[in-house]
Amino acid sequence: MTTGFFIENEDTSSKARTGVLKTAHGDVHTPVFCPVGSQATVKTLTPQEVEAAGAEMILSNTYHLYLRPGIELIKTMGGLHRFMGWKGPILTDSGGFQIFSLSSLAKITDEGVTFRSHIDGSKHFITPEDIISFQQSLGSDIMMVLDDVPPHDGSSGRVIEAVNRTTAWAQRCLEARTSKTQQLFGIIQGAVNPRLRVKSATELAQLAFDGFAIGGLSLGEDKQTTWAMLDLTVPLIPNPKPRYLMGVGSPEDIVEAVSRGIDIFDSVLPTRVARNGGLYTTSGRINIRNSIYKTSGAPIEEGCCCYTCRNFSAGYIAHLFRSSELLGLRLASIHNIHFLQHLTQQIRKAIKENSFSQYKDAFLTNYRVVDEETRKAQKQKWLLKRPGY
Repeated sequence: MTTGFFIENEDTSSKARTGVLKTAHGDVHTPVFCPVGSQATVKTLTPQEVEAAGAEMILSNTYHLYLRPGIELIKTMGGLHRFMGWKGPILTDSGGFQIFSLSSLAKITDEGVTFRSHIDGSKHFITPEDIISFQQSLGSDIMMVLDDVPPHDGSSGRVIEAVNRTTAWAQRCLEARTSKTQQLFGIIQGAVNPRLRVKSATELAQLAFDGFAIGGLSLGEDKQTTWAMLDLTVPLIPNPKPRYLMGVGSPEDIVEAVSRGIDIFDSVLPTRVARNGGLYTTSGRINIRNSIYKTSGAPIEEGCCCYTCRNFSAGYIAHLFRSSELLGLRLASIHNIHFLQHLTQQIRKAIKENSFSQYKDAFLTNYRVVDEETRKAQKQKWLLKRPGY
């Protein structure tokens, strides 16, 4: 069985590229967006609906699955793929971000992290070795190391500590790994400190990971800072290793990050905004509750071939949301997931044709972006929401 990452095309006017990530459960074509199923489900949807929307790989969260229903239970049921009924590749996040943001009184030492469950307050202690053991039991295709995630506005001392600890934990995760079929990614930290971003990337690049994630961004900093950190980090990641930007999933951010060399994305954003009536179109995100859609007989997006747009009008979706019908959440989620899958498909096509820069300019010209202050306010509200990550 061949696993690994293979670059297929590189755009000559940017850092954009296409590739194939080969896993034990199938090939993933990059750039790719992964819908998030933190608790072994993409909220409101069946695995078949997620697949029909175009998703090739999904993400689940080790922290959430450890707390409920438990790693051993999933293992006895044949592993995560069989447990949730998803036949394609699965990436499992280690849960470092959730441990530090959702749990109360988390205490970090070089040995590991002690925290209290956000579900029942029970006390837990987890080491980097535990995280690898958990993910190997789950049987995911791509595992992530346990990392120390500092606040984006944390003190210099705290960020230095997190970078050093993340490197040490990464080495321990590599040593704990025994699976030959599961890939393991390192996670680059450093908050928004340029020197520490470079330090983290340089240290992790010396380790034998199958790919590299860029963590700790899009957590409240402004967009220009995010892109500046990305521009510092990406050139330090060894080729041809895949590059994964964690927690980023808005259409405009995906297009921008692809131009900077990112291959893999994940975010709860498309399904979360869908459940709140936000729907993606090529002109920007709309709010289906707005009165303009109440009597619309047109689909959400003309020309969209998702199940929702092929079968229902925007007026019907608006009715479902106004009536608090669960079908509205499901149809909106299907549309948004399909939108991002179609977007990455169009991105791959443009890169192959060496016309990505033109595609990017046209897309960002047409796509109406939420203003920066509103975006940051929404982000903070969602980051603080517990436990609905």
